[in-house]
Amino acid sequence: MGDLKQHSLIKAQERLRDQVGHALRAALIAGELRPGSVYSAPGLAAELGVSATPVREAMLDLAREGLVEPVRNKGFRITEVSERDLDQFTELRTMIEVPTIGRITKIATAGQLEALRPIAEEIVTSAREHNLIGYLEADRRFHLSLLALAGNDRLVETVGDLRKRSRLYGLTGLDEAGKLVSSAEEHIELLDLMLSGDAEAAQECMLRHLGHVRSLWAQGRDEPVGRVPGGLGSGLQ
Repeated sequence: MGDLKQHSLIKAQERLRDQVGHALRAALIAGELRPGSVYSAPGLAAELGVSATPVREAMLDLAREGLVEPVRNKGFRITEVSERDLDQFTELRTMIEVPTIGRITKIATAGQLEALRPIAEEIVTSAREHNLIGYLEADRRFHLSLLALAGNDRLVETVGDLRKRSRLYGLTGLDEAGKLVSSAEEHIELLDLMLSGDAEAAQECMLRHLGHVRSLWAQGRDEPVGRVPGGLGSGLQ
């Protein structure tokens, strides 16, 4: 029995590490953690309400993804992404996602596509309610779940990695100005086009959506970073 209890403890620790990693990724994407700034594990742990150990472990996971870099005796620095990086990430996503959307339009069932409508509506609702972290999480689930219908796990992993590396900056100001709502509504438009069976129009919508997202990056990089509704600790349960 002792071994089983130890196994359960390990699983619980792994889940906490994953939850902390999720919360930190959300804060990175939302701009709560600023590029170029150094954060200590104890400081972040205090804000998240956990011990420093799962925070260090989660930050090491983020370091392997290129999102942060260790700074000896200080903590972790949030890596900066250049305009060239963002352009290249967008180009790669376009090359992968646009033709994949066309293919999925032809092979996916109406039931599979309709199952994603609640997530698309959640994206719009989050944008309208200024729930930025909720918006970003629903957006991630929608895009990766949609791409999963192509049946290629490696494709989904690749796009997921590109999304992590091309995190959005300074979206608080854009959210307050209502500029995220139109981008959010494109998810429902895309779904409707795919349900109609119009693969070409769906691809055009996806191409426009990615271009829209890239323009938000360009605008958001100069916006002041504020406290995001939902906060750093909102990803922990």
